[in-house]
Amino acid sequence: MLKQMGRISQAVLMILCALMTVKAFEMEIIPANRIVAQIGETLMLTCNTTGCASPRFSWRTQMDNPLGGTVNHNRTYSTLAMNPVSILNSHDYLCTVFCGEKEKKEKSIKVELYSFPSDPIIEISPSLVAGEPVTVTCKIPDVYPSDHLEVILKKEEHVLHEKNFFEDDSTNTETKTVIYSFNPTAEDIGKEITCVAKLLITNMDFEPKERVTSQKLNAKFGPQNTIISASPSNSPMEGEPLKLTCVTESNPPPQIVWRKHLADESIQHLVENNVLSIPHARFTDSGLYICEAINLVTNKTEEATVDIVIQGAPHIAELSIEPSTTVQEGENVSIQCSAESNPPPKIILRRKSDSAGMGPYSEGGILLLPSVTFLNGGDYECVAENKFGKRKREITFNVEYGPKNTMISVIPATVVKEGETVTMTCISSGNPAPVISWKKKAATGESEKIFQDATLTIQNIKSHDLGLYECEAYNQFGKEEKSVKLLVQGRLEKPDQMIPLIIAFSCVTAVAVPVVAILVYVSRRAKINGSYSLVKALRLKV
Repeated sequence: MLKQMGRISQAVLMILCALMTVKAFEMEIIPANRIVAQIGETLMLTCNTTGCASPRFSWRTQMDNPLGGTVNHNRTYSTLAMNPVSILNSHDYLCTVFCGEKEKKEKSIKVELYSFPSDPIIEISPSLVAGEPVTVTCKIPDVYPSDHLEVILKKEEHVLHEKNFFEDDSTNTETKTVIYSFNPTAEDIGKEITCVAKLLITNMDFEPKERVTSQKLNAKFGPQNTIISASPSNSPMEGEPLKLTCVTESNPPPQIVWRKHLADESIQHLVENNVLSIPHARFTDSGLYICEAINLVTNKTEEATVDIVIQGAPHIAELSIEPSTTVQEGENVSIQCSAESNPPPKIILRRKSDSAGMGPYSEGGILLLPSVTFLNGGDYECVAENKFGKRKREITFNVEYGPKNTMISVIPATVVKEGETVTMTCISSGNPAPVISWKKKAATGESEKIFQDATLTIQNIKSHDLGLYECEAYNQFGKEEKSVKLLVQGRLEKPDQMIPLIIAFSCVTAVAVPVVAILVYVSRRAKINGSYSLVKALRLKV
């Protein structure tokens, strides 16, 4: 039983395979039925066959018009390509297929065309000005068939104008135009003009069948009511950010140009932007700023100005000495100081080391020092002050001069004993510092240079060291000399001092004894004679 059922199944399968192997000859056109194509696009028709090993294809149009496309045959199918689709392709297309000598099949398909490729284009002219006539033009590009076109012009929801082209007999694509003129009011500015184009072909399936474009009514005017706002204020503190904003009413938006009046009455061009930003305001940023708004369409210009004053504590801009910070005695010197601030600062120039009210002093920006001396040298300061603060700056003034006030000091004294040490020091003022040298006058009267330094030390002094010593102080601006006389006393040793004394005492004794004896004798004789005469006595003795 099972074997019998198996044989039946195999037989059924074989019959089915045979049926599938031998197919009936068939054909179809893809896409089928009715085709709607937009002019300018690409359209491809395919004629496909089954059940025929070597079919032959043929394409033709109704009434044998040109195909308007390219045919390409393949083994089991054939294609007709239309690239791009044009008005010439609006036909019924027939595909005929031959299989062998006897079998033939054919099918047709209708190609319907339209053109509605883009939204309407709105043009408004001339430039809209309230109260003056304006013309609105709406263009619908490349429409086909135009006898189904309807156009509506609206202002907001209010219909201004309607037009259809139902009587148009155009057989090709055309751009259709609708024109409408009216007088806009001030209330119309900013409202939308809308152009609605409809291609009403009820029995043709395509999208979109309605295209819409809108444009605002923009009146060209201005600039007007131009103003400048300053943030944080017109008088910010120095160092703060400053932002100037120029605001105006204009359509189209104007070109903005910033300028600044300079001290020499010239104009400085800044930026072309409605905002002028200064990150860190400085005193030099003070001045009159001008915002110029220019409407290039209406050819109108309007300006606004703002006066900016930067406030703050003084800044000392310059402190200088003329002709130089280093001069020679006798030159005329000018010390100058300038400072920036608002309000303007009080400037004091003075010598720093002098107490108040003493020495060179000026309450202006210039301190004059005629025919300077070395006493004028030193540190000078400029003090600038206003209600916001005080600033100081210093400068050193250097006066060059020759040696002055040269002096010599001797330790222990100018008269010393042999064997002692004497130190002689020479000091002198001058700029640059003087070079000190020592000279000693020789027996010939000429001076001999013996040492170069401020301090001359002579140790274990001898009698030959006595004499005139000269100190010379010199620099490139002159020299000055001072002198001192050094005296040296002899020193007595004890044994050597006794011998001369003994000899002197012996000599005196030898002479004195005879004299005393003579005087005694003469005295006695005088007493006997009653008188005394030294001369006579001496004579008698002789």
